[in-house]
Amino acid sequence: MAGGRVFLVTAIGTLGCIGVALFVDSFNFPNLDSSQLARSLTVDIMLPIFLAVPMLFLLMSKLRELAIANEELATIAATDSLTSVLTRGAFTVLVDAYLAKFSHDAERMKGAFLVVDADEFKRINDLFGHSSGDEALRLIASTIRQNLRPQDLVGRVGGDEFTVFLPGLSHSQAIAIAEQMRQTIQAAEVRFLDDRRRLSISIGGTTFAQPTSFDALFNAADERLYLAKSRGRNRIEIEPLLSPAA
Repeated sequence: MAGGRVFLVTAIGTLGCIGVALFVDSFNFPNLDSSQLARSLTVDIMLPIFLAVPMLFLLMSKLRELAIANEELATIAATDSLTSVLTRGAFTVLVDAYLAKFSHDAERMKGAFLVVDADEFKRINDLFGHSSGDEALRLIASTIRQNLRPQDLVGRVGGDEFTVFLPGLSHSQAIAIAEQMRQTIQAAEVRFLDDRRRLSISIGGTTFAQPTSFDALFNAADERLYLAKSRGRNRIEIEPLLSPAA
């Protein structure tokens, strides 16, 4: 589709050049005989074709390549290189944008916010090295994405901490998704060097049904995560957001 635009702009640009050439030369047409007129028209048409087509095509192709490169750079900047989920900055911007856009839409101003943390992640790094820790993070990120809908968002906000935004979901639906994530991670077996280990995650979350802010959601979910950790890890703790953000 983008390639088609290159050809279209090239064609339109070439026709424009032909039109300009014909207009400029038209002042000489009354003084030309038929053979001179035919020769002049041929030059006015063919010269722009031979000159404008390759130049415009090259220019538009380079502009298209530049646009693709810029798009790829934007994607790279918004994506965590290790886990391929959103960076903290990109995740925050997108959640803020959603909350602002639907702040007056009661149907859409609801959902859930989760904070997911790998249990005893430092121990994995200490025992098996950072490459094994990286593999564990990739598995967790992949598992989270597998349990999400296309419109849901997941970001990596810290070394072993992920955030998930689930727009439009009810409290019970959010609990079901979080529990599915936890069970899937618990069932997975990861190979660290010559050892096979199982991972676990703790999830804190909050659900909302009123205008709120990113900070309010994050802080509430983070408090529930702390509770999940203090109650033994490998569990979920999700409660509704009781009051709107100040």
